[in-house]
Parts: sequence; structure tokens; C-alpha cells
Amino acid sequence: MSSSTSVFMMIEENLAMPFTTTVLGVEVSVVGVDLTDDGRVVARCARGAVRQDIGILDLPLPEPAPEGAQWIEAYRYWAR
Repeated sequence: MSSSTSVFMMIEENLAMPFTTTVLGVEVSVVGVDLTDDGRVVARCARGAVRQDIGILDLPLPEPAPEGAQWIEAYRYWAR
């Protein structure tokens, strides 16, 4: 199991979803996370019928951050 897979599993298991955040000035709901074929962790974002995956490294977290957000921070630290 790769490191990104392990961190993905911790994010998936511990991040309280859904939660709302703002991406490029637009409020979206983070409804899930996924691991891409190339090993990137992405947040599954929704706004109405529109769905968009955003790299978890680029996802702005709301204040206060949702429970389990420390795993996103750990992934960001690891990915540097």
C-alpha cells in the first residue's frame, strides 16, 4: 500500500462530510473524497447539479475546519 493510499484512507475514514467551503468565490459542499488513478487525493465537490473534483492540496478549508481536517493537513505536509 502506498503512502498516498494510506493517507487517503485516513481522510476518508475521519473527515466529517459533507461540509461547506468556498472555492474561487463559490460556496460548494464537499461530499466525499477519492483517490485518482495517478495517486492524487481529490475532494468531490457539489453545487446543485454541478459536480467537480478538486485536488485536496488545493482545497480551502472553512473556519472552523471540519472534524478530521488534521488528516488533510498531514497529507499537505507529506506532499511537500
